[in-house]
Amino acid sequence: MENADVFLGLQDFLERMRQPSAADFVKSIKSFIVSFSNNAPDPERDSAAVQGFFANMEAAFRAHPLWAGCSEEELDSAGEGLEKYVMTKLFNRVFASLPDDVKQDEQLSEKMSLVQQFVRPENLDIKPTFQNETSWLLAQKELQKINMYKAPRDKLVCVLNCCKVINNLLLNASIASNENPPGADEFLPVLIYVTIKANPPQLHSNLMYIERYRRQARLVSEAAYFFTNMLSAESFISNVDAKALSMEETEFEKNMEFARALLSGLSTDLDGLSGQMDQSDAHDSREPAESKCQTAKESAIRPKSSDIKPSSKEDQSPITKIPSISELENRGAIMLLKEDQVSKVFREYPYMFAHAGDLTINDVEDLLNNYKQLVFKYVCLLKGSPGGSTTFPLSSSQAQSQQHVETVKELEENRVIEQSDGLQKDTDTVDDGPKRVSNIESNFPKEEAIGPSEGDHDDTYE
Repeated sequence: MENADVFLGLQDFLERMRQPSAADFVKSIKSFIVSFSNNAPDPERDSAAVQGFFANMEAAFRAHPLWAGCSEEELDSAGEGLEKYVMTKLFNRVFASLPDDVKQDEQLSEKMSLVQQFVRPENLDIKPTFQNETSWLLAQKELQKINMYKAPRDKLVCVLNCCKVINNLLLNASIASNENPPGADEFLPVLIYVTIKANPPQLHSNLMYIERYRRQARLVSEAAYFFTNMLSAESFISNVDAKALSMEETEFEKNMEFARALLSGLSTDLDGLSGQMDQSDAHDSREPAESKCQTAKESAIRPKSSDIKPSSKEDQSPITKIPSISELENRGAIMLLKEDQVSKVFREYPYMFAHAGDLTINDVEDLLNNYKQLVFKYVCLLKGSPGGSTTFPLSSSQAQSQQHVETVKELEENRVIEQSDGLQKDTDTVDDGPKRVSNIESNFPKEEAIGPSEGDHDDTYE
């Protein structure tokens, strides 16, 4: 089904739910949600109950006058709308509902955080012809969106978009090198590598959620193939060892220990730096104004540095090293790779992953504002860093950005407010996933009305 058809189909479903004759459907849906929520979590029983409810409701749609004379695509859209609404309502009840699922998520994420520090394409026997780590970032980006959505279909789209990017890159590489079209033996290793590097949040729980609550009749064909490969990638990563990465056991253990020390050291350094900054801020806030004035007076009558005798080593207190800009950048890069929701980090910068062909003349103003904001922040960081010159000369563009500081701040605040208005919806509302739809009142109570999501989610697999 095409993107436009999905969008219009969902609108059509919502319009039909407004009709008085849909009151029985509304009542049945609400009754199921209430009774389901009152039961203790049991994944197998819950999955069977949801699948059975979807099947019965879709059969009722076919026999109801509201869908009389409709095509199969329109009936399929009605089923998608039903799944989206019900599963968004039940999301907090069924997603990662068992301690075992939470534990597996943590273990899997920790393993990916460690392995991604040293794994290379060669460790997974990926041919040099098919190695394209820069373009693989696009696939990682799609996979990292998975926690932005609640509906099983929307989460599945994140997985399928990731797989589609990889598949297309492999196909283009094979054509360029006159090799045979890539198969599963070429595809799965790349998917494993991309997944490790992406370290998507709660991967195990997300895959189990899709498997249990995505309508089974729709998890077929290409979607089933790619989803099965993702399950295989998860299993491989969970059990990864030296042999799986074509390494000697000693080398694998050494790399894992080094990765642990690296991640632990970064965490310790950042905690220490944060503590020092907190102490400094607290000290500055307690220091009275009179004390600062007295200090200034004393400094004016102090002898010159040449008159002061050097103190002995015993008298010198240890000096804490302040990290340089390059060190901060390296730490930030590693922390970004560990970030559970990387896509949200870059949401403020919508052109981060855009291509030149994606831009229009209307984007120029936003790009200019983003550029001014970036330059201003960088200059402030540079001037505040160790050894930063207090007379750092500003280039013409930097001087312009400084003149527009207030404008940039206002634009940033407005953008944050706009995002908050869309993202901080009531948890009961249903996100539109791949496309936005206007709010349409239905027979559901207002607090349960089906609403849109601000997330931009391309439905490329469809």
